[in-house]
Amino acid sequence: MFVNRNIEIARLKRVLSNEKAQLVVIYGRRRSGKSTLLRQIIDNNTIFFSADMRETPLQISALAERIEGIISGFSTPVYPDWDSLLRTLNRSLHKRITLCIDEFPYLVKNSPELPSLIQNIHDDGAHSNYNIIICGSSQMMMHDLVLNKKAPLYGRAGEIMKISPLSVHHLMTFLAITPEEAVMEYSVWGGIPRYWEVRKSSRSLEEALEYNVINPYGLFAEEPERLFSDEIRTSVQAFTMLTLIGSGCHRLSEIAARMEKPSTHLSRILAFLIELKYIRREIPFGESLRSTKKTLYKIDDPFLNFWFTFIAPEKSRIDLGLTSQALQDIKKKMPIYTASVWEELCRKAVPFLFPDDNFNPAKRWWGRGIDGSQLEIDVIAESRDRKIIVAGEAKWSEKTNAASEYEVLKKKITNLPFIKARKVIPVLFLKHKAINLPEYVTVFSPDDVVNALK
Repeated sequence: MFVNRNIEIARLKRVLSNEKAQLVVIYGRRRSGKSTLLRQIIDNNTIFFSADMRETPLQISALAERIEGIISGFSTPVYPDWDSLLRTLNRSLHKRITLCIDEFPYLVKNSPELPSLIQNIHDDGAHSNYNIIICGSSQMMMHDLVLNKKAPLYGRAGEIMKISPLSVHHLMTFLAITPEEAVMEYSVWGGIPRYWEVRKSSRSLEEALEYNVINPYGLFAEEPERLFSDEIRTSVQAFTMLTLIGSGCHRLSEIAARMEKPSTHLSRILAFLIELKYIRREIPFGESLRSTKKTLYKIDDPFLNFWFTFIAPEKSRIDLGLTSQALQDIKKKMPIYTASVWEELCRKAVPFLFPDDNFNPAKRWWGRGIDGSQLEIDVIAESRDRKIIVAGEAKWSEKTNAASEYEVLKKKITNLPFIKARKVIPVLFLKHKAINLPEYVTVFSPDDVVNALK
């Protein structure tokens, strides 16, 4: 089952139908659905080649055999290098086709000259009879090949597409579950289609976790190592950092102290993990990223967040086969964990829940109130004209006294130091829709939030 990606498909079809042959770049983290997306657009006039770790001569021979399906006899000659193969392909064609190379970074590892060769072919117009699509999971390498100003292919691509995770709404559609169930499932699998496919083969979330994650033989038991092997030269440092954040270290000073390194030595790896959207920087609403001293670091990817929160600390028990014990302990902690994911989904949903007021993305706020006491608000968003503020609390529990929570929220609002004369909309985000509340109390449930995040 293929879900969404309609915008991506439309853009790819448009660029590939251009009168002039195009270079297209597609990248994104492993398992995000890049190859599946490509299969939606390829046809009989497409050569799809999936690269691997073999030596260059074997890769050249393998691609020539794939081309044989369109050009009879193409694989008979021995091509000494990539340049001769790609230029011969262009001369041999009598109609426009598309050459799609998946996992392109594998080729570059063995043939570092390849990007420069493609640059020359592109600049010479020597692929005028075929489009080139290069696709890769190594986001940093793809970035260095295309987006870096010093990169050989910089400025050449007609389309550069980063494939991002899908939304919780699409997960709900894929698994045919309720919005409430979608929030719980999303807190584990996030927006990665491959995880969804594996989850769908199990009867329940618990069964999927026990078989695929909380299990020494599970398909995703070592998932972070696989992801980082694509990306990070200093994967040990990245793994350590995510382990610490998952265990509750959210300030740079704490992370640096636990790693026994100066904070300044971690800036590069932090920036890299943020760029890949494995980690996010969190600052209070109204603070400046440049000047605030309240920056927190959170794991942004839900699956990695789940893995480093629960699997990493339980690894010894899981490797011994004590999966049932580990699963029971994880189940006890899951409601609190899911509540934090629910909060983040609520913040993301605010601009879509109030479309007429044109709100900026929501943030959390923490700090001292007007009376000097410590205060925290789960959701704060400001309208673009700065005249309206949404202030909300997000609760993920089976029983919530909505009226009581609303009174607590109102008291917090009166103590916020940045309200001034602006209109405030108090909002409750609750697991279950509240009843018997006054009409002026705005309440959103998982149904509202999940469907807003289409």
